[in-house]
Amino acid sequence: MSETRREELLAIAAGLFAERGYRNTTVRDIADAAGILSGSLYHHFDSKESMVDEILRSFQEELFGEYDAILASDDDARTKLERAVRVSFAAIHDHRSEVAIFQNEADQLGTLDRFGYLAERNAQSREVWMTLLREGVASGALRDDLDVELVYRFIRDTVWVAVRWYRPGGGLPHETVADQYLTILLDGIAHA
Repeated sequence: MSETRREELLAIAAGLFAERGYRNTTVRDIADAAGILSGSLYHHFDSKESMVDEILRSFQEELFGEYDAILASDDDARTKLERAVRVSFAAIHDHRSEVAIFQNEADQLGTLDRFGYLAERNAQSREVWMTLLREGVASGALRDDLDVELVYRFIRDTVWVAVRWYRPGGGLPHETVADQYLTILLDGIAHA
């Protein structure tokens, strides 16, 4: 199978998993959406589980590669934080299905041995954001009275939940959403 066809099948599966849920999507659903017989899908993937694993692994490798580059950069602390927020909103834009699958299915999938890495990625994500926030406080870019754990949870929950309402090609480009988010996060919404 050509890499393009494999990518097409994974994109179809990702869209269905995001829309219907992993458990509620059958191999037959994926095959029907791809215009092939269910048995033909098994020539390319050994299971539905393999498909969702490949979808999540490749997405997370890309995302965490970008986070690692931000952490390793010589940018000042505020710029690093801004870049991480922008990368996250770009991920929601470019990989909406993958983000939705992770948001909706990670707990359930994490109970399966094959998906033990999801808990590791959660811990890695926490460490990325905590590092950025601690650097921000230490450099003076962020207030020193912040509870960085609370701010981390706020960022995590408010950024990634955007996958539920943000639609690529909708009224606002992801860059504008990220700009507004950063204004709210870093400058507040009230007059000083």
